[in-house]
Amino acid sequence: MVDDNAQDAAARAQGAGRKAVVLLSGGLDSMVVTGLAREAGYDVCALTINYNQRHVREIDAARAIVAALGVKRHVILPLDLRQFGGSALTDDIAVPKEGVGTDIPVTYVPARNLVFLSLTLAWAEALGARDIFIGVNALDYSGYPDCRPEFIAGFESLAELATKAGAEGKRFTIHAPLQHLGKADIARESHRLGLDAGMSWSCYDPQPDGSACGLCDSCRLRLAGFADAGLEDPLRYAIRG
Repeated sequence: MVDDNAQDAAARAQGAGRKAVVLLSGGLDSMVVTGLAREAGYDVCALTINYNQRHVREIDAARAIVAALGVKRHVILPLDLRQFGGSALTDDIAVPKEGVGTDIPVTYVPARNLVFLSLTLAWAEALGARDIFIGVNALDYSGYPDCRPEFIAGFESLAELATKAGAEGKRFTIHAPLQHLGKADIARESHRLGLDAGMSWSCYDPQPDGSACGLCDSCRLRLAGFADAGLEDPLRYAIRG
């Protein structure tokens, strides 16, 4: 039998004395990834992009997560993607509430993770960090192409070509520890790490009273994940769809 304490010590040693930048949206997945980076012993810096999204409530969630997890430095970077539009999150397009479909939904923001990871990479290079954490997930998600493992692998290769550090042989590692986990597994990880899931925000369409809608793709996936994990989601919902 493997000693749990030995496993914990090995996990903490992974990043001991090293900086890491976490792309922190304020959602459940990014909160868990931040917790995992901290558990691994990294000095965690967090980057949150305020892209003038419909669910700007998640910026407050990111602040709460940073305070609770003792993140070393938190940058909230403004980037107004409403100037581009093209998504229900950045344009006057209704957020779908009919259930999770099979096509890429209108909540897809054009090239969002590519843009956000590029900014994260820039800050990581400036900090001298070589480790980047992102909470993308390829199983229980809404079909976004920039959540696929091929994208993460491709960006890691691109980071070597696009940076001075890469040209000098200092490789970047893009950590996506939730890549192959379902939402139930992610809910369990949140619980294992002792994180208050109520700090995080997932809803695409916050209600006037401050509750999550309960019917958008993101709410449905989150609620199903907690239910499948046998855990109570502490987030307040207008409807538990």
